[in-house]
Amino acid sequence: MIDTKEGLKTIVLAADDKKAFDIRVLNISELTSIADFFVILSGNSQRQILAITDQIEEKMNDAGYKMLNKEGYRTGRWVLLDYGDIVVHVFHKEDREFYNLERLWLDAEEIEVEIN
Repeated sequence: MIDTKEGLKTIVLAADDKKAFDIRVLNISELTSIADFFVILSGNSQRQILAITDQIEEKMNDAGYKMLNKEGYRTGRWVLLDYGDIVVHVFHKEDREFYNLERLWLDAEEIEVEIN
């Protein structure tokens, strides 16, 4: 059984390591059956988006988490990584502003992930 809190910490640390910004973790477990958590974060360029995505994949794989699906990697503007209970959205900053997922999930509780 995977530990969701450790998975969230692994994702946030990996993203932070590649200078992702505006990292937000939303608890959506009471709102949908899609997943329990959305991790939404941004990068400044396609190159950075792909570096963040690769880092998250590598660190999650090393920690024993199995990715179920990956979408958007070729374009590098909005990459989705599905780990079952956790779905990661890696956005180019402009696309994140346009799609504004946080607005769609206003009722979700934002949680703090300790990365110390």
